Amino acid sequence: MSPPVFNGEQYHMWAIKMKAFLRGQGLWQYVEENRQPTQLRQNPTLNQIRIFEEEAAKAPRALSCIHATVIDLVFTRIMACETAKEAWDKLREEFMGSDITKNMQVLNLRREFEMLRMQESKKVKEYVDRLMSVVNKFRLLGMEMTERRLVEKILLSLPKGFESKISSLEDSKDMSQITLTELVHALQAQEQRTLLRQEDTSEDAMMATHKGKSTQGNNRRACKQYGHIEKVCKNKGIQPPQQAQVGKIKCKVKRLNNSLSPLAMQLILAMKLG
Repeated sequence: MSPPVFNGEQYHMWAIKMKAFLRGQGLWQYVEENRQPTQLRQNPTLNQIRIFEEEAAKAPRALSCIHATVIDLVFTRIMACETAKEAWDKLREEFMGSDITKNMQVLNLRREFEMLRMQESKKVKEYVDRLMSVVNKFRLLGMEMTERRLVEKILLSLPKGFESKISSLEDSKDMSQITLTELVHALQAQEQRTLLRQEDTSEDAMMATHKGKSTQGNNRRACKQYGHIEKVCKNKGIQPPQQAQVGKIKCKVKRLNNSLSPLAMQLILAMKLG
């Protein structure tokens, strides 16, 4: 595996990767402790000479690994260092800052961690991702955050909608033993059930509204009088007086069996209506 390259940014990430790489190569102790090989005894054997030479080559090889994993601009900062430990400490001081700066960063992160709360409109995953982002910054600064502390933080910062789920978990599980993964999965399951119930309620409301409008539309058939509705119209089925009178006159005229001329019939009808 090729070692990680440091370009002057995200030193904390590079330091963690580089430390793992040096350990895999058996070289980290020469960076951390500036370890030196033990001196040969008098009249050493060939095997002792071979082991000594292999150990003696590890310290310069550790320094060479650090040189190979930084860009030229960063290399100029450590080019005068003669040991791997000296080069490592120089990079840490240059890019991570002093202990005072580190303590200020830790204080700010601790304040941000304590103030985090999950909003009603946010999802569980979004909140946990934001929380873990702060925790990872803690860890990059060498500070540890236990899983138990994370579980407590999540339980205390959830909105009221999760109170029933928390009570259920307390009844069914030992909360001092629950893992972060188990808690997140349980909260996401509760969140999904709540979302499905909300969708069902919305669909039922829409169907009820649509049904009400359809029924109202069917019952609002207009009668023959202006502005009247057939359902509530008191005159429903009753013809206007003038229309009924015209009908009676027409019947009487019809019974004359065409004994009068059309002109006479029109005159009679006009006189009755007048």
